[in-house]
Parts: sequence; structure tokens; C-alpha cells
Amino acid sequence: MIELHCHTTYSDGTLTPGELVAAAVKAGVVALAITDHDTVSGWDDALAAAQPHGLEIVPGVELSTVHNDRSLHILGFYPNAEKLRGDLHERVEGRKRRAAEMVEKLAELGYPIELPEMGEGMAPGRPHIATALVNAGYVQSSREAFDRWLGDGKPACVEYEKFSIVEGIALLRRSGGVPVWAHPYLFRGGTVEPVLEEMVAAGLMGVEVYHPTHSPSQVDNLKKLCAEHNLLMTGGSDYHGPCDLKGKEAIRLNMLNLPLNLLEPIKQAALDLKG
Repeated sequence: MIELHCHTTYSDGTLTPGELVAAAVKAGVVALAITDHDTVSGWDDALAAAQPHGLEIVPGVELSTVHNDRSLHILGFYPNAEKLRGDLHERVEGRKRRAAEMVEKLAELGYPIELPEMGEGMAPGRPHIATALVNAGYVQSSREAFDRWLGDGKPACVEYEKFSIVEGIALLRRSGGVPVWAHPYLFRGGTVEPVLEEMVAAGLMGVEVYHPTHSPSQVDNLKKLCAEHNLLMTGGSDYHGPCDLKGKEAIRLNMLNLPLNLLEPIKQAALDLKG
């Protein structure tokens, strides 16, 4: 079985790449995608950890774009890391600026915190700030931090710096990566069908059809849309670790039982992009 959407401590996951690999092997995963937010820094550690187990690592990334003033995530599979690094460095720096602004807002509200130091290539996000609020004793859980201050529209929330779906898709394709719309039904800036048409026009190549938040009817609709637009279908648990930094109910690795044959068309598409 395959997992094509997972995060590590290089973004907002709670497991290191090595720990994620060990958990994936235990769960029966045979191909594991590392798709951290706006960084590819976890690939090398994952590849090294996976080699003794024969686990296939699918190099990936999850880009944070903005569409209709709301966050929209685009997965990219098999990009060339060297062609991405410069642009991703700026994305990570933007995340750091965003995090600093949220910390400043919290201080103005009377809740000063300190974020933990993050190494090179690590991408800070709201879950890290939520954890800092818990550690400071202001809230009992990360979920409470999101509900009070960090969720969309809450007093300390700061939007991502502008980076459009057109720019995100173009960046992935330039790097040889296959762009896939992540969890479409979590997008809050418009209905799926018209947004998908815009993304297809920009060069989108696939849709994350299978996701823990998608209902059976939503999965069926996404399958139909993929057939209509000749798009690849992917899926994954969006695993962040046994202890989700957002305080959500834990997602299990391999919970969707997705077959390996989903991966082959993605590999072929990546080869075609690279010529």
C-alpha cells in the first residue's frame, strides 16, 4: 500500500523522517511520499532510513499558495530539488516572517511566547505557534490555541504571503514535479469545479482524490472530474504523526489502503516532464 501525503518535523509533522519511515514500514507501507510544507529538506534523511527496509521514498513537497484570499495547497511529486531550492528558500523565509508577525500579534494581545529554534530548511507554521502557547501555559491544547487565536479569521492569524496557484503550478512543472491539488474539499475559497478549471488551465496534472476528510460522494465526484479533465488521481492520509500539532484526532498511516498502481502513472508523468 502507498502513502502519498505525509509530513515530518521539517514542517508541521511530529516525527523525524527516520521515525516516519519506521512507522510506515510497521504499518505495511511500500511507497512513502515525503511532502513537507514548502521544503524538501527531509528527503535525504528519509531515503537513508528507508534503504535497509526496501521502502520506496517518493520525493515530494506541499506548496502553500493563495487563491481567492484563502490558502490552497498543491502537492508536487518527483521535482528536481536543485531547481526548487532557491524558490523554496523564499517560501520558508516567508513562513518565518508570517510566524514572527503572529508572535507579535499574540504579544500585543497579552500572550508573549518564544518559538523554538528551527534548523536550516525547516518551515514554521501555526502548529508550532500553538505548541508554544501550550508550553507557555496559556491554553490546554493546540486545538484551543487555534480556536481562540490562530484559526482563520482569529485575532492572531496572519495569511500566507501572496503566491498564486499559477505561480505554484509553474514552479513545480519547471522543476519536473507533477502538480496535484491537495484535499480539494478542504479549500474554503470557492467550489471545487470552477477552481479546478482554473488550475487545469494553469497546468495542473492531478487531484488528491483520496483523503481522510473526503466523503464517499466527494471521492466519486473527484474521480469523475479527473476523468473529464484527464487528470491523475492520488491519495494519502495527510499524516502528521501520532500526536498532531493542531490537536486534531490522530490520523493513521495506511488507513486508506491505497494500491501501488496509483503511483505508476505519476512516475510516468514526471518522466515525461523531464523529457
